[in-house]
Amino acid sequence: MIDYSVKDVTNQELRRVELSDKVFGREIRKDLLSRIVSYQLASRRRSIASTKGRSDVRGGGHKPYRQKGTGNARQGTVSAPHYRSGGVVFGPQTRDFAVKMLKKERRLALQTALSLKVNSEEMVVLESLTLDSVSTKSMVKILGGLGIAKSAVIVLDQADEKVSLSARNIPGIKVCLVDGVNAYDLLAYENLIVTESALKKIEERLA
Repeated sequence: MIDYSVKDVTNQELRRVELSDKVFGREIRKDLLSRIVSYQLASRRRSIASTKGRSDVRGGGHKPYRQKGTGNARQGTVSAPHYRSGGVVFGPQTRDFAVKMLKKERRLALQTALSLKVNSEEMVVLESLTLDSVSTKSMVKILGGLGIAKSAVIVLDQADEKVSLSARNIPGIKVCLVDGVNAYDLLAYENLIVTESALKKIEERLA
């Protein structure tokens, strides 16, 4: 078990909590982190390129004119690519960019990313995170007190509109629920801020 501190929004330590080695104590495998990043980025890609080939365009079911005697070059179909309404040769087509990765590997990669945050001391566990009203100024003050200089992912156990709206306009800050925690965001953002209740749900999900 890993001993970790629980703080309040003023960055004062309240108590210590034990983290599961199965979730936060994994060996840091850079190869696995590289693969999960490729997997997630590939899954976000959408192919919209599409062109019509000779078999897709309208017409072309018969010869436009007879083979000989017209003085023109012989033609077999008006769907040929050199015709005005002909099909495209080797044009871009819709494709699937998905990268295959086993479910166990994806789970291990997420555990590795969480372990990296713990090892680098870039994870902050808060007893709770609540605001009396929507206030970007208050959220900036809290983040500043926690020592967040660049970017951070804030993980909550349940939706909180006041926290989400307060952090929405702050550059480099993302708010998500436990189900939305992923390895790419943990690597892309410098810090991880998680409430104690959300931390327990993460352990239940990944243990």
